[in-house]
Amino acid sequence: MPTTAEEAILWTDGAARGNPGPAGCGAILKTADGRVLSAESQYLGQTTNNVAEYKALLLGLTRALEAGVRRIEVRADSELLIRQLKGEYRVKNEGLKPLAAEAKALLARFESFRLQHVRRELNTEADQLANEGIDRGSAPSSSAPSSGRARASSTSKSGDK
Repeated sequence: MPTTAEEAILWTDGAARGNPGPAGCGAILKTADGRVLSAESQYLGQTTNNVAEYKALLLGLTRALEAGVRRIEVRADSELLIRQLKGEYRVKNEGLKPLAAEAKALLARFESFRLQHVRRELNTEADQLANEGIDRGSAPSSSAPSSGRARASSTSKSGDK
């Protein structure tokens, strides 16, 4: 269970090895001073990178609400995700529409929120978590999507945006 804070920064990332392909997502929730409230990765099975990006956001927003966060800043390296949620791009893909609607509903539960696109190289911790999710699901004993918690460092991006 996440630690509590009223304000937090949520870093999210989704990755797919192939598009579609084995996918994972990661979310790390931090206080403004860098204290980690929650860090989690999930294996998503076979899906696209854009679905993985939305799943990462949904995971992180859920953890933020569980932690009692009231004001949140979301940072993600998916320009599509950020622009769609800001209303700058339409959500055309039928598979993304329910995910975008769920994300908007979760965001509406916060007192305030800010959405920020960041360069990939600034999102290395969430990227590491997303790749750990894929790695866990790609292990020989895995057969179903799973989740787990992990601390992150850095890695390179896998999958197309």
